[in-house]
Amino acid sequence: MIGNLVDDPELRFTAAGVPVARFTVASTPRIFDRETNAWRDGEPTFLDCSCWRQLAENTAGSLTKGARVVVAGRLRTDRWETPEGEKRSRMVLEADEVGAALSFATVTLTRTSRPAPQRETAPDDPWATASPTRPAPPATDAGASDGEAPF
Repeated sequence: MIGNLVDDPELRFTAAGVPVARFTVASTPRIFDRETNAWRDGEPTFLDCSCWRQLAENTAGSLTKGARVVVAGRLRTDRWETPEGEKRSRMVLEADEVGAALSFATVTLTRTSRPAPQRETAPDDPWATASPTRPAPPATDAGASDGEAPF
């Protein structure tokens, strides 16, 4: 889906602390009218979108109302029942990627940093990397005298 943000993305957190951003994209096709020999706007399509985790935080921190965006993901149908018993549904685009459309704008990318995953290693693990509290494993006669793994 390519279109413009109707409002700023709304960032919320689930009870478990997982970030989710919700936003609506309006896509309006341009149609050439042969009678007037001019371009005009067609009927707009409004599509609710959502994204999760780091994508949600980056989307909410980067994009604002009116931004032209490209959203790629999967369509799903939300279904519910009103308090009056009426059945309702709506299409939602569950975004895998969200980006600025570059046809009419430029952007400067800033890479977000992720904390390195913490990995527990056994004290006698010969493949563990050296640290101030754990020296590098000793070199062996198997050709790994430079401290590199033999493969």
